[in-house]
Amino acid sequence: MELTVWRTFVTVCRLGSLSAAAAELNHTQSAVSRQIAGLERQLGVLLMERHARGVRPTPAGEVFRRHALATLNEADRAVRAARDARDGALDRPLAVGATPSLAAGIVPEAVRDLLKQTGSVPWSLLPGLSAQLHNRVIAGDLDIAVVTDAPPGLPHDPRLERRFLGLDDMVVALPVGHPQAGRDPVRIQTLADQTWVEDNDGSAALLRQHAARAGVSARIDLSAADLLGKLALVATGHAIALIPGVLTCALRTDVTTVALVDPPTRGIYTITPRRDPHPCAAPLLDQLATAFTSVREPRTQARLNRTA
Repeated sequence: MELTVWRTFVTVCRLGSLSAAAAELNHTQSAVSRQIAGLERQLGVLLMERHARGVRPTPAGEVFRRHALATLNEADRAVRAARDARDGALDRPLAVGATPSLAAGIVPEAVRDLLKQTGSVPWSLLPGLSAQLHNRVIAGDLDIAVVTDAPPGLPHDPRLERRFLGLDDMVVALPVGHPQAGRDPVRIQTLADQTWVEDNDGSAALLRQHAARAGVSARIDLSAADLLGKLALVATGHAIALIPGVLTCALRTDVTTVALVDPPTRGIYTITPRRDPHPCAAPLLDQLATAFTSVREPRTQARLNRTA
């Protein structure tokens, strides 16, 4: 099977349209259709199905898409590595993954300190949800990922090495000027009648579990596509939100936070492949641990001072 056809299939899945994929790849729509049909014949399964707004992968197509994407990424890395070797650049690129909240703060800080220690190393940062990052480390797309055990938790895989960095307290993001701003820590009962927004199932589960323990329920009336959208809805006064404490240092200026009494927590972990780890993985783990501690300790001390 030609990787060009795989790339066409992955592009169609990403864009959800044969015509859009054809335009991006500089092909005709009929050529894209022929490539997909030929791939389906080779595999003996239906990969795409039509719907009102375009096309989408079938269950079999979605499984193939994930593996195809990993293969294409590895092929691209192989090409870059060969060209770098030809040009005399023998440094192995470091591919780092992180959840959006961690990618916004402690991971760039840790990589900065790593580069001060090791010198220049080509590197990249891929944000994603924990389950996605877990799979990409297994696939070889990432050398290290910083993830959380928020629901549904982290799977165990013997191919990966897991290191615990610490617990992160969740906090509530509020628009500046909210009546509860500056009054932390507060009990969830005080905020239960507010409109909440969530951007992923894991954070929503933590909020519901925390509210249920207090005998109330949280009205998650709004949803956002991602963390940026979630914070935009908070900033404009449409809702409040449960967010990771590690994100506090990287918030936009029109959003503030309030701590919760007995807050929900999530564990922060690094995962790396057991086989052929990147030479920079071990020193980066140390820098990540230091960066996480530097962010968490001031917040922990401030919380203790307020409750003293």
